[in-house]
Amino acid sequence: MDLLYFILTSFGMTQLLVYGKIFNKVRPEHHFFHCPMCIGFHVGWILWSLNAYTKLFTFDYSLVTAFALGCVSSATSYVLSMMFGDEGINLKIGSDS
Repeated sequence: MDLLYFILTSFGMTQLLVYGKIFNKVRPEHHFFHCPMCIGFHVGWILWSLNAYTKLFTFDYSLVTAFALGCVSSATSYVLSMMFGDEGINLKIGSDS
């Protein structure tokens, strides 16, 4: 369950940072700040570093775990952001050629 809570937390936090209107005025225009994969990685290691302050998930404090959780957060944030949008579930099948 720890990993599921971590994934949901990192996805939610990534969505807020990348797409949240509340951050429009302070979010730089650089493409990095609009990429759920890039921001997702950093959200992952930041949540890892803060995991002592929550009971939702607990992970050991090793750099390997930090890197692994950054990768998990990046991948799942990207996949989930491609699957779900403002209009609901994206059901794009095949190519548009």
